[in-house]
Amino acid sequence: MVPFSFSGHELIALPQGALFWPARRALLVADLHLEKASWFARLGQMLPPYDSIATLADLTALVTVTRAEEIWCLGDSFHDRHGCDRLPQRARTMLTALTQSTRWTWITGNHDPGIADHCGGAVVEEAEIDGLLLRHEADPIESKPELSGHFHPKLRISHRGRQVSRRCFVATERKLILPAFGALTGGLDADHPEIARAVGARAQALVPLSDRLLRFPIAASAA
Repeated sequence: MVPFSFSGHELIALPQGALFWPARRALLVADLHLEKASWFARLGQMLPPYDSIATLADLTALVTVTRAEEIWCLGDSFHDRHGCDRLPQRARTMLTALTQSTRWTWITGNHDPGIADHCGGAVVEEAEIDGLLLRHEADPIESKPELSGHFHPKLRISHRGRQVSRRCFVATERKLILPAFGALTGGLDADHPEIARAVGARAQALVPLSDRLLRFPIAASAA
């Protein structure tokens, strides 16, 4: 795990797509989209119903490794506001164990406003902790340092003649967008104009590996 500095705070971008804040022993994740498969199933599109279990298993493993005491979910934690009602018992048990063993906060997103039966933890629209704003979607006019999700950023590059796609963080001096953590989530190219409009100029894509943090300049235009 390689730390980097953001607005005076030392943070660690993890290869799994989460952000660890050592000073607070806090783990931040965005866009879990729990019960996305069951939402599609209700519309007649059948997908393997294991996305929530896979996502929560990955999160549980990270909590164990980092010894996190706080969890912040930066919105779209469920694919819809009633997703918690559809959790299979195994997933519900995993989630309840996490919300009971940590200081857990759900930040609402566009998919899950007014989360119903949120399975433990506190629910807020946004928060400010130690000078950092935590919200679901980056606000282009916000001047305070900000952590968010929403866009599911991915970096696509050519490597040895092949196209490679990796989820990534998008960072500027004042904004940091987390990738989607969920097991069943797509992604938006890091140089997409919507991301450029959200974060402004001079952005970088951050790709964490186990032993280093790769940085790629993003040349997108907000036009």
